[in-house]
Parts: sequence; structure tokens; C-alpha cells
Amino acid sequence: MNLPVEGFSKLSKTDKINWIAHNCTDNPENTIKLLERYWNTDAEVQKLHDEFIENTLSNYYLPFAIAPNFLIDGELFAIPMAIEESSVVAAASKSAKFWLEKGGFKTEILGTEKVGQVHFIYKGNIEKLKSFFDILKPELLSSVSSITKNMEKRGGGINNIELRDFSDKIDGYYQLHCTFETLDAMGANFINSCLEQFAATLKEQATLFDAFSDEEKNIEVVMSILSNYVPNCLVKAEVSCPIAELGNSEMSAEEFANKFVQAVNIANVEPFRAVTHNKGIMNGIDAVVLATGNDFRAVEAGVHAYAAKEGQYTSLTHASIENGIFKFWIEVPLALGTVGGLTTLHPMVKLGLEILQHPSAQQLMKIVAVAGLAQNFAAVRSLVTTGIQKGHMKMHLLNMLNQMGATEDEKKQLVEHFKHNVVTNASVQEALNKLQSQ
Repeated sequence: MNLPVEGFSKLSKTDKINWIAHNCTDNPENTIKLLERYWNTDAEVQKLHDEFIENTLSNYYLPFAIAPNFLIDGELFAIPMAIEESSVVAAASKSAKFWLEKGGFKTEILGTEKVGQVHFIYKGNIEKLKSFFDILKPELLSSVSSITKNMEKRGGGINNIELRDFSDKIDGYYQLHCTFETLDAMGANFINSCLEQFAATLKEQATLFDAFSDEEKNIEVVMSILSNYVPNCLVKAEVSCPIAELGNSEMSAEEFANKFVQAVNIANVEPFRAVTHNKGIMNGIDAVVLATGNDFRAVEAGVHAYAAKEGQYTSLTHASIENGIFKFWIEVPLALGTVGGLTTLHPMVKLGLEILQHPSAQQLMKIVAVAGLAQNFAAVRSLVTTGIQKGHMKMHLLNMLNQMGATEDEKKQLVEHFKHNVVTNASVQEALNKLQSQ
């Protein structure tokens, strides 16, 4: 059993590595070698990475890939993706090529509003609180003028502040529900700075409101924080074409279109399917979010909340057939930034944004939504035709062979062999054993 360590954060990087290696791993020497092997050879680049977070020991690499041939609103993009899962980049690229010849992807920004809240407890008369809020609102806006000045010059700032009553759910619980426009910044620091000042102004002004009793003046602020649920920061992406253009070798175009629509409809009514359906969408979305230095955890939380906004978890994508036209689309909330944070620090993030031609936050929203839609199209297409395993397992083949210790020559022969055979763990192991015994 490990013993507690005092002052770990104050140790040097070398001392941290030695402590973790000798106290938490079976082979300290190998642990130290492994951690050092993943250091960047450029000391300045490594120092930059070390300072992103606390207690850094080394780097954890993800592949940085490109999915080319995305035609989005008439403009061609190669989309950077950072992800460890095989077949995701291939599937996105295949979808991009498929729709390239059919007019590509069309997108629309439906909103860019972000949300933050001051949660507080007020024990008193609700009508007094409403009267107080009418006086308070201009004071709140005035109190953050120094914070919002630069954002307002660029066209952003605070959209609105509302008083919301949740006292029927928690005794005395109310909130200041605040909406923001943060332009090309994701805006977390800006929003949280405003909210904390709102909280201070709320408490201060309450003590000066003559209509409040002493108890009513004692407003308790519980917390002030942005929300990652952004249903009004929304983007739509879609593709469409005549059904006849959907033909493939497995089935007729009409049968494929009907099965595809049914598969999406099933995800709309069956949460067990919807979760996996949406996970596939997030394969595409998260990969681009990571490659562009944005917070994929915040995006995931907001997207999944949006999928359940009607009270049941449903598909994020939709499909229809009308007058011989197949249409497939997604509406998804994405709070993204192209300035600030890692976008100005991480060299690979800067490269990813350069590859995308230095997009604005709205342009990045469109690109990310398209990546999710493309990924979902490829997944559903496979599911209703050949099945998901055929393509996925072939993409996973090299990982399996590496795990089994195959040589480069063996990998080359077996990749050729499995172009015409079913890939499973058992079949790959059997084929490798047979090859090695010859």
C-alpha cells in the first residue's frame, strides 16, 4: 500500500517521476525510461507542455490525422482529427468523398448564445425579490463594465440577465440566469469573471434595499459558474441528394434509403440505440474538437444534455425521404473558441487551425458539426449494409497484429490475406500462428 506524500506538487519533475516509479509501479527503471521516452526532444516545447497542467511527468500522445475532401458550403477542407480509435478517420474521409460528388455539406448557424448562472438562496417575499431585481439589473451590468468593455468593442458582451425562481424545487433557491455572446472565444473565463462580480453586487445591493427585512437582506450565494449546456449555441449541418444517387453494391438505392431512415428513426425512439448512435457522432466531433484545442468534455456534456432535452435521450441526427430526395441532417450545440486557451499555446492546435484556414468560432462550429454528421452517415451506412465489423475490424487489424508481436513481413502478408477474409481476434491469431509455423 502506498503511503501519502507531502508536498508532491513542490517536487522537481525528476523527483516526481522517481516517487511515482518507486512507489506505484513494478519496474521503476522501465517506468522512468518510458516516461522520458515520451518527452519532446525540444526542451522549450516540452516546457510548454509541462506547464499546461499540474504535476506533469510526460506526454500522452494521440495520433493527429487528416480527413480530406470535405466540401462545406462550397469550400473544400481537409479536417484535422486527434483520436485513438481506428476506422474513425477512414469513415469520415469516405463520407466526405461520397458527398463531394453530390454537392457536399450545407451548414447554418442557428445561434451563438452561451449561458452562466449565479445560484443563490433567498428566504423571503418573492414580490420583494422581483422588485429588487428590477433595480438590481442595471447595477449588475454597470458593475462589470470594465470586464465587458473589450468584448463589447468586438460586438459581444452580455445579452440578458433574468431572475429565475426554483423555490418549488429547493426551498429558497433562485438564480440569475445570464446569457452571453463571446464571439471567437469559448468565453469561460470571461463569463465566470462576470458572474462572480454579479454575485458580489447582488449581495452588496441586497443589504441596501430598504424593503428587505434583515433576514431577506442576507442573501446566500451558493455558486457562480458558466453552464456547458448551450441549447442556443446551435449549428445545423445537412446533406441531400436524389435517392437514385445512393446506390451501392449491397442493395438498391431505394432499399438503402429506406433502411437508413428506419435506422435513424430507431435511434430517435430507443435510448439504448441512441446512446451508441450518438457516440459515433461524437467520434467525429470530439476528434476535431481535440485537434483544435477545445474542451471535448464540455462539448460532450452539452451535446448529450441536448439529446435529452425532450425528456428522453434521442438521436442527434435526422433523416427523411420526400419527393424522391434523401435528406440527412444534424442540429447540435457547440460552444467552441478559436482564440485564447490552447489555441494560442499548443503548436499542434495552431497547426490544426491553420489547416482549417484560421476559422472563426462560427466557422469551426460548422466544420465540427459536419465531421459528426459524416461520421454518423458512414456508421449507419455500414450498419444497414455490410455490418459495422467488416470495415472496423479490418482497420483494427494492424493494432491486433502489433499486440500479437507480428513482424513487419508478417503484417504485410496478413494485411493482404485479410483483404478477402473475415477479421476476428481468433482468425488473426490462427493465421499468424500458421504463418509462423511455416
